[in-house]
Amino acid sequence: MHRSAPRLSRILACAAVPVMLVVAGCSSDSGDKKDSGSSSSSAAPSAKKSEASVEPAKFAALPDPCKSISTKTVTSLVPKAKSKGGTAANSSDTAYRAGCSWNGLDDNGVKGSQYRWLDVGFTRFDSDQSLGSGAKRAQQDYAKQVAKAKATEGAKKVAEAPVSGIGEQATKITYDLAKTSEDFKYATVVARTENVVVTLTYNGAGYAGAKAPSAADILKGAEKAAKEAVASVAATDTKSDTPSGSAKQSGSTKPSGSAKPSDKATEKKKS
Repeated sequence: MHRSAPRLSRILACAAVPVMLVVAGCSSDSGDKKDSGSSSSSAAPSAKKSEASVEPAKFAALPDPCKSISTKTVTSLVPKAKSKGGTAANSSDTAYRAGCSWNGLDDNGVKGSQYRWLDVGFTRFDSDQSLGSGAKRAQQDYAKQVAKAKATEGAKKVAEAPVSGIGEQATKITYDLAKTSEDFKYATVVARTENVVVTLTYNGAGYAGAKAPSAADILKGAEKAAKEAVASVAATDTKSDTPSGSAKQSGSTKPSGSAKPSDKATEKKKS
């Protein structure tokens, strides 16, 4: 009984103080000091792991599409172009989609005529936390553009092969297409350089008895023009205020993500 007297006095003393103090300093003699420490630590909410930021897109701008291919090359591929400066494609935002085309008929009288058409299109992708890096999104669009070219309605003798020396990756698609009672030779080169996809198409046909151009010549011209178009993307980047383009991109990305690149940017091909 004498041993329990101090404990009884302590209990009565604790009963006289506010409940919060009882909980804090008047616990039982069970000695749970060790347990109370672990309890407080476990009650603290665990910190959420922060999501890894996507890599900033390299290119923050597109080149002027009508200047992306040299005048010399345009003159060589489209000798009688209606407009040497090209015709810019309609675009709701040229920072994300841009294009230009040239076409012309080289009339040689009784010897017939040669028609040529050249078109280049650029699509740029920003990095987006929910959609991925600009380069990754460009890779996805690159695959879509290759599939689109291969699925051209009415195309015959469709052939596909990789191309080296043009961007990070490039594919050439060649085919024949009958239009306006003539046989056209087509070559499309789809290339990706970082977060930008370049799609270039070159085609031609002979009219009034003129011999059709060779598939090899059309492909050679398409590859030459595509190489210049891809190089123009990097050239534009070196002229910008933000050398890598990443400074502008790293701050924030467009909330709509793919909204801009999905706009129609190139004119409907006239042939």
